Amino acid sequence: MDKKKGFRFGMFLVTIGIVYGDIGTSPMYVMKSIVEGNGGIGQVSEDFIIGSLSLVIWTITLLTTVKYVLIAMKADNHGEGGIFSLYSLVRNCGKWLILPAMLGGAALLADGVLTPAVTVTTAVEGLRSIESMDRFLGAGQWKVVVITLLIITALFSVQHAGTSKIGKAFGPVMLLWFSFLGVTGVLHIASLPVVLKAFNPLYAVRVLLSPANKLGFMILGSVFLATTGAEALYSDMGHVGKESIYFSWPFVKLCLILNYLGQGAWIIASRGNAALLGIEDMNPFFLMLPEVLRPFAVVLGAAAAIIASQALITGSYTLVSEAILLDLLPHLEIRYPSDTKGQLYIGTVNAVLWIGCSLVVLYFRSGSRMESAYGLAITVTMLMTTLLISVYMRKVRKKRILGWLLLLVFGAVEGVFFLSSLGKFMHGGYVTVILTLLLLLLMVIWYRGTQLERKYSTRLKLREHIDSLVALHNDESIPMLANNLVYLGSEQNAELIDRDILYSILDKDTKRAQAYWFVSVHVLDEPSTMNYELETYGTDCVFRIRLNLGFKCSTRVNVYLRQIVQDLQKRGELPDQNKKYSIYGPSSVGTFKFCIIHKSVTTKTELSALDEFILNAKYSIRRFAGSKVKWYGLDTSSLILENVPLITGGGAAMPPIRRK
Repeated sequence: MDKKKGFRFGMFLVTIGIVYGDIGTSPMYVMKSIVEGNGGIGQVSEDFIIGSLSLVIWTITLLTTVKYVLIAMKADNHGEGGIFSLYSLVRNCGKWLILPAMLGGAALLADGVLTPAVTVTTAVEGLRSIESMDRFLGAGQWKVVVITLLIITALFSVQHAGTSKIGKAFGPVMLLWFSFLGVTGVLHIASLPVVLKAFNPLYAVRVLLSPANKLGFMILGSVFLATTGAEALYSDMGHVGKESIYFSWPFVKLCLILNYLGQGAWIIASRGNAALLGIEDMNPFFLMLPEVLRPFAVVLGAAAAIIASQALITGSYTLVSEAILLDLLPHLEIRYPSDTKGQLYIGTVNAVLWIGCSLVVLYFRSGSRMESAYGLAITVTMLMTTLLISVYMRKVRKKRILGWLLLLVFGAVEGVFFLSSLGKFMHGGYVTVILTLLLLLLMVIWYRGTQLERKYSTRLKLREHIDSLVALHNDESIPMLANNLVYLGSEQNAELIDRDILYSILDKDTKRAQAYWFVSVHVLDEPSTMNYELETYGTDCVFRIRLNLGFKCSTRVNVYLRQIVQDLQKRGELPDQNKKYSIYGPSSVGTFKFCIIHKSVTTKTELSALDEFILNAKYSIRRFAGSKVKWYGLDTSSLILENVPLITGGGAAMPPIRRK
């Protein structure tokens, strides 16, 4: 019993350290944004503050608790969450569903670039609430920018350690952070309990229509910032498990609401303080604290901001890995630092996010300007998630009424938030839109390019060509290229093979070998399993190998093949290859050559100009992302690289040429 409790508390710390950073730092800027948008602390009324607090409380309740924790997390795909995981559950319900999945995924990845920038910058700017640090930072922003960039660089440099280790390190800090939020909030609520009226949703409705609210419905653009971490919570489910989120969310939500109420109480009590009117970028979160506590709050806030970025970074890894499996993004090298498959690290994504975050900081330079870009992307993702959840409920779970009700209620709420966030477009929201569209374009190119490749690729029945391969193997008039000639592919059916592979062996520089190997690699859900499946087609020279590797296993195909050759020789299924000359002495395992085939688009095809552009763009992206040579550890092996034209066929036959 004690062991179970200890485990739950340990996962509680890991979950708090990984999942809630984004939503947990929202108190640093939500009330600040609301008050600034209404003209400053001297222009707000008690009813306005209570109504704004009510909007914040019910936004968190509806969008985070009800939609994500209670509904979306039940739509998991073998424990994994996120919009791509959700799409994989409904992909057979309509081809058009790929569009909301790609748009939502692109928007969430764009938010992964913005989140570290805005949260860390806002926390560093909190130093200005300390008089001595304000003098150190000076009038400009360049010192704030430098400090922010150093923190962001440090954050991305530790990602390779894995989310489990990071979560254990960050967990105690976030536990302290949320406890700090709750306690400081309670102290101010006790002095002005009138803010507890905010639990009544009528105040939220009233403030939207009140003349005291100068922004009208556009205030929702600021209110929405209180729930920006909700989508990351769903995406990070695979890293910690849904039970851990169910167990920890009530504590997190309570601390958040207590702090918002405390800020509201301080704002109402401080409206008549003339000294506050002249403060630029007045932040209630820091100013409501006693001066002696502010240095501690700034340091703790900076630490929480760093951890806030973690939620989006780990969520981005999950999103990209799922997009790769759906053929929406190129194959990237994925590492698994722990024994849990959900905890992964993608170096290319880490580098791109770091560069993107740094550029955003350099461009905007201040947290208030970044807030204009922040939130717009998440409203898009939330709308797309709502659409997919509605389809899931109606088509998969067969709960038609509930599905339509979810679409109506959450679609309407998030639609209003989206329209209000659009009001920030010219003030920085355009950056979010540009990032989202670039990522969406990348996905569209890769997805459409893959469709075209499948349309024009030809699969042949391998058994019909076994006699030709055996005859070539036995034809001593042709020089032997290598003892073992290896082709890597992804074909699931052992009876079929890509036409280009057979063309490479039999037609293009006829390649004689002692053994032909057609290998595919499949990653398993277990961390350490290693086995292979074999088909010999009744020969001792043609082998179809399916390598089944645990997700933590190395993918060095050359090493595994050498072991398989030795294994088959011991069983008498493969003749000894008698390699006489080697620095290690004679060996029964001969030489290997790995043939890598790259497809290319010829100048004369039946493709439209658009499809030709898409395929060429896909191949350019693939060159940037890396090749099979790197993925499968073949960079130290003997390689043959061949470019094969993508033959579209169907064109008119060339007329015969005649001698004059």
